Amino acid sequence: MLDVLSNALITIKNAEAVGKGQVVIWPVSKLVYYVLRVLQRGGYVGEIEYIDDGRGGKYIVKLLGKINDIGPIKPRYSVKWRDIPLWEQKFLPARQIGLLVISTPHGVMSHVEAKEKRTGGVLLAYVY
Repeated sequence: MLDVLSNALITIKNAEAVGKGQVVIWPVSKLVYYVLRVLQRGGYVGEIEYIDDGRGGKYIVKLLGKINDIGPIKPRYSVKWRDIPLWEQKFLPARQIGLLVISTPHGVMSHVEAKEKRTGGVLLAYVY
């Protein structure tokens, strides 16, 4: 488990494929939390609960059954706000379906928010 974000996203993908109602994600980091918050604002996951077990913590994430595919983007490409539509075409299945998660100087946000704020960043993940 070298990449904590990839591990978390693949855990969510596998739990959705099986049809589980919730999933336990560990190990955790601040980046994983911020990505989960973006997914929550997008309506892809439900409640996020942090449990401090004394060994780094865990997140319990409620799944809503709305995720068809989710995954990390590797390598983490730098993207300008003008080039976001090109990356949408590459990673998302159709217009206005799904989200790209971008780490910007203003925080982790979806590609829609990044276009509105006219800011670029680094591509982290996709979901639809």
